[in-house]
Amino acid sequence: MSVEVTVGIDIGTTSVKAVAADGDGTVLARARVPHDLRVPGPDLLEHDANQAWRRGVRRALRLVARDLDVKGVNVGAMVPSLAAVDRRGMALTPGLLYGDARGLADRTFEGPGNAGEVLGFLRWCAEEAPEATGYWPAQAVANRALAGRGVLDSVSAMAAFPLFNGAEWDEEMCGGAGVDPARMPEVVPGNVPVGRLADLGGAVLGPGVIDAFGEQLVAGADEEGDVLVILGATLITWAVTSEWREVSGIWTIPHTAPGKVLIGGPSNSGGLFLDWARRLIGRGPDEPVAPERVPVFLPYIRGERTPLHDPHRRGALHDLDLTHSRSALLRAAYEAGGFVVRHHLDLAGVSARRIVATGGGTRAPGWLQALADCTGLPVDPVAVAEGGALGAAFLARVAAGLEPDANGSARWARSAERVEPDRAWEAACRGRYERFRELTGPTGTG
Repeated sequence: MSVEVTVGIDIGTTSVKAVAADGDGTVLARARVPHDLRVPGPDLLEHDANQAWRRGVRRALRLVARDLDVKGVNVGAMVPSLAAVDRRGMALTPGLLYGDARGLADRTFEGPGNAGEVLGFLRWCAEEAPEATGYWPAQAVANRALAGRGVLDSVSAMAAFPLFNGAEWDEEMCGGAGVDPARMPEVVPGNVPVGRLADLGGAVLGPGVIDAFGEQLVAGADEEGDVLVILGATLITWAVTSEWREVSGIWTIPHTAPGKVLIGGPSNSGGLFLDWARRLIGRGPDEPVAPERVPVFLPYIRGERTPLHDPHRRGALHDLDLTHSRSALLRAAYEAGGFVVRHHLDLAGVSARRIVATGGGTRAPGWLQALADCTGLPVDPVAVAEGGALGAAFLARVAAGLEPDANGSARWARSAERVEPDRAWEAACRGRYERFRELTGPTGTG
């Protein structure tokens, strides 16, 4: 066993997760530091960036690094995000998050990048804090807090394409928001060290990563017919194939596995929706539910991303009657995500053989079972739910010179017990899926 320890940190929507792992991918320590998700209006989503992107990151690192000889650290986060910061890297505005309406006015570029949204965020932050030293996403704010340098990895920066064009921040687009490009974060390749942590014996700090990219690296969904489903605050579906195809409503991006691409995209039917549904439904005893006695939930309480591309869509619960229990409503909420995954796979036109599930939702057996029943596919949950943090820990090894590149990350993939579809439920779900599609209507364009 390799005892070279690295730490990966994942700034999520509701908490900061961190893991310390050895060279074989065995998790030696883990931590979760909750933070507030602020929803000041129906279409607004933000963090206290000083709490979530700075203090939470430092605390999570302290918790997992105790008594370990840490060689490298790397921070992942959701995209897009943005806050105005002062010369010390302290946030002057709330940290704006994906889907916040303050980014909608400039969302003219649709695709895997978020340039329109980031541009809207930038315009709002510049108006709120014109005196700011910088306008940085979560990874850069965390890096400044850890090592004194507000820097961002190039993959995270490319999520803002064409605001970031692959080489630099676009001067004309930044200027249109009233911002000098020099106030945007410095961008470096993902394998370049950006500092050392003196309180960890000089451990190397990597420049960061997109949380979903970190999940992808260590999930093991690398073969034709695999479907990576990230069960986080956002639900993300990526079908693995070797054929590059562009499909209306969903996205095609390169896979980290040689010769493979991913088709799919993000949906708002993930953990944020489920947490809201649980609060709405309330607590109570679990009751038996007959497969045919479940209503249909449309999970669009804050619009939908792929495949509808409709930020104004709203949620609804259909086909209710007096016989439905709270358990039936909860099952309907779980099925909503399963139907979204199936919709993506139908649009992608791939021949799927299994789902590899990662993210915090792998701890919810009801969600995994509904995912299997709604798609008719076996579900292999990963053994480490903190996949974004684990992937960041592997990239910390690359930055620290312990790995030549990220190609060996698949060796860290481990699966928990497989979840098979229940045939009685699968049959009932087929009818509800058709109803779901009928109620959802046509897809958007992406």
